[in-house]
Amino acid sequence: MAGVFGLISSGISAMGRMAAGKAAQESDELNAFNTETDKVRVKIQTLQNARDRREEYISNTATNNSMFSAMGRDISSDPSVRAFLEKQKRTVKEDTNRITYMGQAKMAKLTQEATATRVEGRAKRQAATIGALTTITAGINDYANSK
Repeated sequence: MAGVFGLISSGISAMGRMAAGKAAQESDELNAFNTETDKVRVKIQTLQNARDRREEYISNTATNNSMFSAMGRDISSDPSVRAFLEKQKRTVKEDTNRITYMGQAKMAKLTQEATATRVEGRAKRQAATIGALTTITAGINDYANSK
């Protein structure tokens, strides 16, 4: 009789391991989804930061043009004014490129994290399945040896 209870106990234990493995995989799948949601947020934030920087450039250019005009300098023909404005244009381009690059790097990192989390979840489930099969095998072996 003890052998039958041991066999039943092994079956219940195996079911518990399988359920725990499934829950671990589902948890990691949710974590991966959350990481991908963060990736979308980073993309939106990157676009917003680049747009903010361009808008700041436009505003500063208008202010600078007004100041140069108020000082009596011809914006279209004064070489130092043109050089200043060109430098500002190059700076904003470099800034927006850097903002975009950093955003892409963060998004790539989040993609890798989501993938790793999913792989980890599958590995946990697989380990639980192997553990459950081992438990069942041990239970069958114990039952056979108790006869």
